[in-house]
Amino acid sequence: MTALNELRLLPWAGPDGKPCYFSTDDRDGFMSHLADGIESVQLGSAAELPEQAGEALDDQDVNPEDIRRLAHELAGSLRDVLRVATSRGDRDWRDI
Repeated sequence: MTALNELRLLPWAGPDGKPCYFSTDDRDGFMSHLADGIESVQLGSAAELPEQAGEALDDQDVNPEDIRRLAHELAGSLRDVLRVATSRGDRDWRDI
């Protein structure tokens, strides 16, 4: 059985929101590249949200539904970024 510190936390959740882990020694394999690509998309989306949030908050005529939708996007993005940071932190620690 693989030890938990040898597993990679994937950038998506499994059923019921539980974390998904992947075990491999092949950093150039399909699943590793898939996870890297999804992390890249998640981080790119997160980088755009602060500017959108600032614009929405500066707009006096913004619709409350738009603010609510933005809050959901920010919460989801923060969850994704924290998962990526955790995954990368775990991998960096093992490389030391």
